[in-house]
Amino acid sequence: MEKDFKNIYTKLEDLETSLLDAEKIQQENIKKLHKDQQHSAKNFIHYLKFRSEDIRSLQTELHNLGLSSLASSESSIICQIRAVLSRLGKVYDDNECSEDSFGNAQLDKKSNLLFGEKEGNMPHVMVTFDRSFTHDTEYLQQLLEAGMNIARINCAHDDEQTWAGMISNLNTAIAKSGQDCKIYMDLAGPKIRTEILGKGNKKGFIKIEEKTEFLLAEKSAKFSKKDIVIGCGIDGIVAQLKPDEHILFDDGALEARVLEVNDETAKLGLIRNSKANLKMKAEKGINFPDTDLQVDALTDFDKECLPFICENADLIGYSFVKSAEDLKNLQTLLSSEKNHPKIVLKIETPQAVRNLPELLLQGMQDNVFGVMIARGDLAVEVGFEKMSEIQDQILWFCEAAHVPVIWATQVLETLHKTGIATRSEVTDAAHAAMAECVMLNKGDYTLEVLHALRDILARNISHHNKKTYNMRPLKIAKAFFEK
Repeated sequence: MEKDFKNIYTKLEDLETSLLDAEKIQQENIKKLHKDQQHSAKNFIHYLKFRSEDIRSLQTELHNLGLSSLASSESSIICQIRAVLSRLGKVYDDNECSEDSFGNAQLDKKSNLLFGEKEGNMPHVMVTFDRSFTHDTEYLQQLLEAGMNIARINCAHDDEQTWAGMISNLNTAIAKSGQDCKIYMDLAGPKIRTEILGKGNKKGFIKIEEKTEFLLAEKSAKFSKKDIVIGCGIDGIVAQLKPDEHILFDDGALEARVLEVNDETAKLGLIRNSKANLKMKAEKGINFPDTDLQVDALTDFDKECLPFICENADLIGYSFVKSAEDLKNLQTLLSSEKNHPKIVLKIETPQAVRNLPELLLQGMQDNVFGVMIARGDLAVEVGFEKMSEIQDQILWFCEAAHVPVIWATQVLETLHKTGIATRSEVTDAAHAAMAECVMLNKGDYTLEVLHALRDILARNISHHNKKTYNMRPLKIAKAFFEK
């Protein structure tokens, strides 16, 4: 047994040294970050190094010896390692291992700065506004009293006049209810949507069966009106495609493969159409999971919206951000505004996932920012089978960087649309308790969803905090001994 402890001691010391060495390499870059982010950046670098190694066998050894397996150490990894080493006899100065709860405290502080003061451990709830919210003050009061903390306005829809009406009505409801509520506005971003250019143009849709060949075209392309031709709304897309790459339409309901690429058109073959009516409609999203598209994350329309957003919003959602350079561009534009909103990075592309460490470190140029796991487009882009793993990885990295997370897209979606929830979406909503905020889309049963979501979250947070499970008494276990 003593030999086992010595072996573990050596492995942990080596691990501690490797984490500190990684920090030293990044030391100059860390100094350039906002002063309120530098401790978080150090922990994030430590965690990145920690997760770059396979420590599963070490975890098993630690567990078998009754020691912490480091499984829930995201918020303060170096202190967790030192806590175990101190149990094995290593002596530290007080300032070397006195901040074991600092990471969680930092995350709570930043969450409050971003979203407002929260109720106990309950995540904040963001509600997507509909055009009807422009006038219905009573309904907004009910939403506020039911737990809405953040109002979301998507700039991809409606116009400034409508947004102003929503905000004015919300402010009236806030005054009447006495409940506070932040305003979050999404930049539209370069959302690539279908246009029916050839056959079916007047109807706005075209029926298309599997194995059918059709064209994806630039706006300037020439074609026969008898052909099936789909426009993609943004110039320069077609030229970036390559044969055998896959393209998805309408949230993945239709899948096509690139057969050949010409100057302004690409010939596609439809592999799958999962829609019962076989229709491809206009204004549906197009995703390019195999193509590393070079498209500006900030569109001209986004830039036109910035003055209104800066004047009215507390938070700004950065749609389709892919790189640290994208984020730097927005930060530069916002820096000229006196009271600009806090940035929320919407992670919805494979590039954003790959570049997440760089994005988080660039975000640390500001004193606080957030991340939204935009699971709709992200699931289509990375593949639904990978989504569960990737959304967890984003949660872990953000916790290590002390960055608040918004869990978004299709939360209790069936309940929201039909009034009845499915078993799988209740489980999904419970998983959302690991985020600092949960976003609801539009639907006919928003008030009912709010009540249900808060009930689900309240039950779940009593059992665990992030990845750490809390062992509260269970009624089933108590009942067994009372029989």
